[in-house]
Order: sequence, then C-alpha cells, then structure tokens
Amino acid sequence: MSRASAVPEDEMCKHQPRCPDALAPDCKAARVMVSHPEQGWSLLCNGVVLFEDAGALLPSGREVAPPVMASAVIRTVSAGTRAAAAGRVLTAIAA
Repeated sequence: MSRASAVPEDEMCKHQPRCPDALAPDCKAARVMVSHPEQGWSLLCNGVVLFEDAGALLPSGREVAPPVMASAVIRTVSAGTRAAAAGRVLTAIAA
C-alpha cells in the first residue's frame, strides 16, 4: 500500500465546513482522528500526521519541519527516528 493511499480520501474529513486540505497553509488546524500522545503523534482528518514537536508528515510522505522556535533538543531528533515513527503511524493506519 502506498503512503498516499494509506487513508482513502473518502474516509478523510467529513466535517462541515471541511477541515483544511493537507496542502493548505493551515493544514495543522484539521481535527484529530487518532491520537497517540504516548508515541508523540496524532493523525488529522486530512491525512496529515502531526508530531508533538509541531513537525508533520503529509500524506505524500513529505516531511514538514517543526517551527524554527523549537528548542535545540527537538532539533537533534534524527531523520531516522522520525522515519521510524512514520512507519509506526502508517502501520497503525493500515490496521
């Protein structure tokens, strides 16, 4: 299953008015569908995975870095760590 099809589009946002699209500037304002605070991520209804550091993973697999104001500790998180978390998210979504 490809990343883009992990959550079928027809199962995404059903709110009225609809939540912002995954590519919209305010995409992080969408409602939470699945929350795993113990793992540090939430799945929004537009398919965006929001991480606790305010970074995000778009449905296409593209990463959105956390805001520049993030602490030095957050910036030291490796790309491998984020990729591993993304893998867990995609596995949870597919289940």
